[in-house]
Amino acid sequence: MTTSTVPAVTVADIPHLDAPPAHTPRQDRSAGGLPQVTLPSGHTAVHLTRYRDVHKVLTDPTFARARTNVEDGPSFLPTTMPPELLLNLDTPDHARMRGFVTADYSAAGVERLRPTVEAVIGERFAALRSEDRPDLFRTVLDPFPVTVNSHFLGFPPDDIAYFRPYSRTVQMAPADDVPLLLDHFWKVYHYVTDLVTGARPVSSDGLIARFVAGRDRAEPPLSDKELVGLLLGSVLGADQNVLSFLTKGVYALLCAPRLWQRLADDPGIAPQLVEELLRLIPLGTISTFPRVATRDLETSGGLVREGDIVYADAFAANRDPEAFPDPEVIDPDRQGKRHLQLGYGMHHCMGAALTRLEATTLLTRLAQEFPTLSWDADPRTLPWDHGTLLRRPTSLPVRW
Repeated sequence: MTTSTVPAVTVADIPHLDAPPAHTPRQDRSAGGLPQVTLPSGHTAVHLTRYRDVHKVLTDPTFARARTNVEDGPSFLPTTMPPELLLNLDTPDHARMRGFVTADYSAAGVERLRPTVEAVIGERFAALRSEDRPDLFRTVLDPFPVTVNSHFLGFPPDDIAYFRPYSRTVQMAPADDVPLLLDHFWKVYHYVTDLVTGARPVSSDGLIARFVAGRDRAEPPLSDKELVGLLLGSVLGADQNVLSFLTKGVYALLCAPRLWQRLADDPGIAPQLVEELLRLIPLGTISTFPRVATRDLETSGGLVREGDIVYADAFAANRDPEAFPDPEVIDPDRQGKRHLQLGYGMHHCMGAALTRLEATTLLTRLAQEFPTLSWDADPRTLPWDHGTLLRRPTSLPVRW
């Protein structure tokens, strides 16, 4: 139940926020009695939607990711990915690589970026104020996360114009254009490889140089491919994924003037509001990647059997009324369980703390400096990008 005196704002008040899912419900049930869906790859998967069940799977390391990242494997993607990416690794390989980066991507580790985040926001706000027809997406949001990431990782800002069109394709390409997706993916992959091997320059105080110099901290030492796998996730996710969340978060607030006014009156609620927006806003049409059960697991609705393909639907779990009363209400005063948007367990998002830092700082500053911000267009007519992984508006015309 919402505790705020502001009238409730729900997901239904935000046009186009939700999209049709990438999976297709099936009428039949699994051998263990559970609902099933058909994945885009054609495979049948057990569909878990209750918070307690999804949480159980995400925190259970016996549910294997690597067994899905194979040719003709069960997937939402039209092709396979390099096995060195963290999201494709299982124990013990995942622990070895994740342990190498944990400190740098922790809340304390990313806090050193705060002056950079504040400075980039200040520059982008100044540019917004100078425009005759201000577009918050084009001028502020689109360049914001990738610019911060260039400082964090240490790649030259001038490189952004080269690799970013390719990284956007990797996340936003239509599923039926696999040759384009693969071509652009490998361009980004080889770009990151050049950063790791020294073929391209990097800043001496960025994470790339730090990881290369400290690779012996892992046992055995990390190879070039493993370092590329770690950094590729950051080059893509800390740009396109963060951008998608920021864009839809601001879009949602502008579509809910009562909620925006609450933030403008009290910018200090930004951290709680970010968590509530994270809980409710889908980045695209999928929430987690499939896993394969390597043992039987009892759930609230039936038995997951060894060998079952499992889609633990974090998006649905985040709207489970048993875990989140009035689940579709956007309530910055909400207390209780932690949402699953950024994963849980060993596959918890590596960039979670960075996402929170950027989103909270942006919303706080936006509310402080543009308290009367509103639409300069009908939000129902705005164009959207809709790709294999991500979905977001491509324009946010505003006035104040």
